[in-house]
This record gives sequence, C-alpha cells and structure tokens, in this order.
Amino acid sequence: MEKELKLFAGRANKPLAEKIARHLELPLADVEITNFADGEIRINIKENVRGKDVFVIQPTPPPAENILELLLLIDALKRSSSRRITAVIPYYGYARQDRKDKPRVPLSAKLIANLLTRAGIDRVLTMDLHADQIQGYFDIPVDHLFSTPVLVQYFSRSRENMVVVAPDTGRANRARGFAERLAPKIPIAIIDKRRTAPNQSEALRVIGDVSGLDALIFDDMIDTGGTILQATEAVLAAGARSVRATATHGIFSRDAINLLGDSQISEVVITDTINLPREKMHPKIKILSVSALLAEAILRIHREESVSSLFI
Repeated sequence: MEKELKLFAGRANKPLAEKIARHLELPLADVEITNFADGEIRINIKENVRGKDVFVIQPTPPPAENILELLLLIDALKRSSSRRITAVIPYYGYARQDRKDKPRVPLSAKLIANLLTRAGIDRVLTMDLHADQIQGYFDIPVDHLFSTPVLVQYFSRSRENMVVVAPDTGRANRARGFAERLAPKIPIAIIDKRRTAPNQSEALRVIGDVSGLDALIFDDMIDTGGTILQATEAVLAAGARSVRATATHGIFSRDAINLLGDSQISEVVITDTINLPREKMHPKIKILSVSALLAEAILRIHREESVSSLFI
C-alpha cells in the first residue's frame, strides 16, 4: 500500500504519529533523533527516501527545540533527495504573534513560516490555526484542518439544552460554525472582554442568553486557563446551569490544570494535537484523537485528492 509514502515523526508527539501510522497501515520511517552532550539535536535518516513522498509529523509547542527539530528533519530529508516534503504540524507554535500590534515587536508566525519554507518543505498540513491569515504567510500550499468533526461527534450526544459560548469576539465565527454543525437551532453567546496584557484578560459581559442552559465554552486552545475561567464566571453569573469547555489544543501552562480542576467547569475536552504528559492528566480532562482525520488528509494529499471535502 502507498509504496512511495513515507511517514517520519519527531519527538514532540510520537504517540499521535504512531496512531496516524496505524490508521494508514504504514510503519513510521526509521530515523534516529538524539542529542549531543551539549544539547544540540542530531538527526540521522536511516532509510532511503530518494524520490519518496515524505510527511513529517511534528507539532511545535514549547520548548522551541521542537521547531528546530522539525527544521533539521526537513533539511536532512531535503538533502536526501525526497521528492516532496509535507510538514504535518498539528499545533502551529508562535501563532498568537500573527500581527504587528505594537511598533517594535516581531511577526513570529510569519518568521516560522519563512524558516519552514527556507528549510525545504513543499506544503503544510496543520490544524486549527490561531489566526486564519497565517495560511497567507506561506508561499506554498497549506491544508488547514479543523477538529470540528471529532468534537461534533463527541458533543452531539449531549446537545440538548446547550448554548455554545465564544470566549471573545474573535472566536465568534468559529463558535457559530461549530454550533451549526451540532444542530441548526443551538444558540451561541459571546463574552465581551478586554485583554489587559499577554495571558491576562478581563471578562466584561455576556452577549446572548445563557440563563438555564448548559454552556459549552469553545476555543482553539487552552493555555493558562485564564480565558476559560473568566468566561465560566461570566456565564454562571448570567444564569447558566452548568459549564463545560472544549478546545483543540491543550497547552496547560503554569498552574492551569489545578485551576481548571478547582473550578466549576465539569469537563474539559481537548484533542491530542499536543502530547499531554502524565503529570498534567486530570479526571476532568477528556482527550479525543484527531489521528484518523490527519491520516485521511495525508492519504488524500498523497493521492492528489481533495482535502476540503473532509469538512463538507
């Protein structure tokens, strides 16, 4: 099957890569990734990739070495005469720095795109970018997937009496689209908030009716948990009966796990785009796999078939 397709995995999320490989009924290609004594990353491709269609699976959450490891893998594969290299980046790091909102700040999301392109990739497969315009930072094809089909399948069993809540105005369109996929008549509400500093925001009011309803807060990522917790307080104060939260990317920085665990949120549903270490596991956290979705997209790209039709 698919003799010309090769799957490589970095170390950032090996469990997800192994699941994708199982769906495709292919082995992960043989690569040795180690560190020199001083911490520098060493890559050794241990099988022939000349003329192959190569997919490199590596999300880029902190630490920044995950980005460097991906760049080194790409360079090694390029120099080994791979026919085409697709970077499969389930979580695209530095995506929050996507615009120049102050006079002297970097456009980090664009810089990462430049580095990846310069390293030699031919296309990108990613999921739930923090900002859609990041696709335009690349001068190569970008396939932008959404975790919506996986989340809809899970929440469709408990959609009665639900209201989908966008934690800020910037997420309103995605929250509306998610609600429509769940059921045509599910209402949405929006938290009107003001961000005071990075990782800090002040929830102001709820736009929409949540009284007596079960609120599902919908976001693309959960980092420190501050946004979700403030949204929870706002919807409960507005009369919501219960609160759950869902996001594609579970980063859980600082004390996020304990804060969410001690909150009135009954469940936090994320996907496995980022590998959650054992010490961050919590009974409230439910992890859904996007491996089947990514595997199907990889297969369609390899066969030159439509990827967008996955979401029709």
